[in-house]
Amino acid sequence: MILVSFLFFTGLVALLTIWLTRKDDHSTSEGYFLAGRSLTWPLIAGSLLLTNLSTEQMVGLNGAAFTYGFSVMVWEVVAVLALVAMALFFLPRFLKSGVSTVPEYLEIRFDHQTRMIGSFIFLIAYAVILLPIILYTGATGLIGILDVQSMLGLDSHTQTLWLIVWVVGIIGSLYALFGGLRTVAVSDVLNGIGLLVGGLMITWFGLKALGDGGLLSGFSALADGNEGRFSSIAGNDSAVPVGTIFTGVLILNLFYWTTNQQIIQRTFGASSLAEGQKGVLATGFLKLLGPIYLVIPGMIAFALFAGQDVRADHSYGALVNTVLPAAYAGFFAAVMMGAILSSFNSALNSTCTLFSLGLYKNLMNKDADEKAVVRSGKLFGWGIAVFAMTLAPLLDGQESIFGYLQKMNGIYFIPIFSVVLVGMLSQRVPARAAKTAMIAGLVIIASAYFIPPLATVVSSINDFHFLGIVFAYLVIYMFVIGEISPREERFQQVDVKAVDMTPWPHAKRAGLALGLIVLTIYVVFADLSAL
Repeated sequence: MILVSFLFFTGLVALLTIWLTRKDDHSTSEGYFLAGRSLTWPLIAGSLLLTNLSTEQMVGLNGAAFTYGFSVMVWEVVAVLALVAMALFFLPRFLKSGVSTVPEYLEIRFDHQTRMIGSFIFLIAYAVILLPIILYTGATGLIGILDVQSMLGLDSHTQTLWLIVWVVGIIGSLYALFGGLRTVAVSDVLNGIGLLVGGLMITWFGLKALGDGGLLSGFSALADGNEGRFSSIAGNDSAVPVGTIFTGVLILNLFYWTTNQQIIQRTFGASSLAEGQKGVLATGFLKLLGPIYLVIPGMIAFALFAGQDVRADHSYGALVNTVLPAAYAGFFAAVMMGAILSSFNSALNSTCTLFSLGLYKNLMNKDADEKAVVRSGKLFGWGIAVFAMTLAPLLDGQESIFGYLQKMNGIYFIPIFSVVLVGMLSQRVPARAAKTAMIAGLVIIASAYFIPPLATVVSSINDFHFLGIVFAYLVIYMFVIGEISPREERFQQVDVKAVDMTPWPHAKRAGLALGLIVLTIYVVFADLSAL
């Protein structure tokens, strides 16, 4: 029964996606990589939300809540502020330039070499780090949460891991490489509906389990079992002390939601600025619901398993296995599969876009026609997908794979975001400042992480504070260069008329409302005694 319901929901999403995208244009680079700039706000919001969600987040953030309490909701709530910044500041500038990738914007603002450096950084990060880790963490999370090995009757964890990795990788590749961006976006929305239902379902059954069948009594038991842990702010013993909100946490969120190609590519495919802004701000509203299924279950697990030998990273899986009725197991398996697929096919689609429009068209075959550009992306994508599917199971047994991923993210998040931000804020900062800042940022952060003497010094500083310091240094450095040796002519952004640039009339009011809600959440749940 579990396998039947799993296959039914997964197959239903595939069939609906094929039917809804059957008339799409996949022959041109704009049609394939940007959905023909036809995405409306529901598709943008649904795709943004599910691309962000993954088993890593479901397991990892709930595990952090198990250990540190409600304060880890910062990753969901502060993201709302980054989305407001995207809608009101970054998106209008990206769409005005008609770009397909972030490195393409760097070429318009700075020069061709800056674009090439950005493209190489993104490609290496996505192809070598992001894709294999998405597959590995997704597969291990799915196996742990739903006991896939027993469900399928396989002999070993290794055998199960290889099977799940390759199944997810092949299905995700079919979505991303045969369908293009709109197929990815449509499947994300359909899977997103299931994921929200599935995530809320675990919270519902978890509260009822805490309350011996009663929902209201479950809330009381949750509060009693997490005494002193329902604070929105945290002290230095937490993973996210309150001060980090204004340094690394905010900066990483800003990069992720405003500059990360994997995430923001669907906003580049918006049919107009207004549709893009509505989609991004709708995502901000949906992120406010995130703590309900990404934080509260971890706190339910803490109250439910108090005194038992349950590790934080295993708490969400233990909760699912304990409270989820068997009749829903197949549906939840399909939901988790959808989360993994979304992250993988979005990252793969962005990797192909960066290669085809960045390297192939600009370096390898400058005279390539539209069909050749699209074909190069598909061929490159299949090669990278096979590489990622082969590498992912080999990560098994590594210690702190999540810590490794965060270090890798910090290395390229900070330099790229600082350059994009300064490029948008200043008309005089020259290309040489951007290029040296990107390279210097990479070297500084990587050295601080991996050269033992420097790592010892940095370990005395919170990692997020360190990233904030590096970011500030890079920004100040570029502005100083802009004053000492500015570009000869001020940069003037030109509207290429790619889409209608009329903003959504309610964008600023919606952004202000979201900001006030974030502030209210922090004030209502603030417990100063936690500091």
